[in-house]
Amino acid sequence: MEGVFEHVKGVREVVSGYAGGSRSEASYDTVSSGRSGHAEAVRIRFDPRRVSYGQLLTIYFKVAHDPTQLNRQGPDQGPQYRSAIFTANPEQQRTAVETINQLSRARRFPQPIVTQVVPLQAFYPAEAYHQNFMARNPFHPYIVVHDQPKLARLRALYPAMAL
Repeated sequence: MEGVFEHVKGVREVVSGYAGGSRSEASYDTVSSGRSGHAEAVRIRFDPRRVSYGQLLTIYFKVAHDPTQLNRQGPDQGPQYRSAIFTANPEQQRTAVETINQLSRARRFPQPIVTQVVPLQAFYPAEAYHQNFMARNPFHPYIVVHDQPKLARLRALYPAMAL
């Protein structure tokens, strides 16, 4: 997911990390166990004059993520891979819920959307080797199989928004 949003015009910074659990358990080893309460997440800082929160949600739902998979994303399974949006304020919360409701009414997906919308309590950056993973490891099998196609989809569906 980090690699997709790093290629969106107006996005200033994308940080891989963990949300939904405690600081003491915010490490890859504890989060990957599925018992820490965290979800793998990205923190996105963006320029709202160049890209709106709604546009970022569109990319999230239509490019970067499958919102119909409960506790799973692609080959990754467990509650740490749950579909969740951690919102920074009530306006983001409202926009995310409205977006999900619109997509559900329009039946954009063959299965129900299971994405949780949760106020962000805290975000814990992941270890350094997780940051900018796609850029640093373009030929890693996970990147080639799962992330490069998402980047291609971003460029195909939203060329004006893609870097």
